[in-house]
Amino acid sequence: MMRICLFMLLAMPLMAAEGKIYKVLPTFIDKEGRHSLSPSLYERDAYQGHMRKHPDLRKGLRFDVHWKAHGSSVLKLHMDIRGTKDNEPTNLSAEAPVKPPRFFGKWSAVVVSGDDFKRMGELRSWRATIMDGDQVIAEQKSFLW
Repeated sequence: MMRICLFMLLAMPLMAAEGKIYKVLPTFIDKEGRHSLSPSLYERDAYQGHMRKHPDLRKGLRFDVHWKAHGSSVLKLHMDIRGTKDNEPTNLSAEAPVKPPRFFGKWSAVVVSGDDFKRMGELRSWRATIMDGDQVIAEQKSFLW
């Protein structure tokens, strides 16, 4: 029994990090940094619909990602984004350092704003990845990716 425990302790650093992305929610941000006018999910969806119809109200785009990973303490949330501006395709990448949750999943955000948001144009598709160094440990793509 002692040998098995010792083997497991020695093998743990060799185990690869594992992860899962449960959900990705892209939402527009207004000029005041809000994605909703109140905490209500109905209000959020209504306000997002209003901002889709009125692009002049948008200041940026936020990707809220629900994820879980274990096996590493230094991770990155990376977003690859495809858009269109003036009928030309655009590509953009953004990332944020994240720490893995202790037990359950965690929500983290990546924000695209300023010149990057203007250069992106209209959002067409996205790919979210959790990275451990250069290794992808979790990935989720939009339908059109």
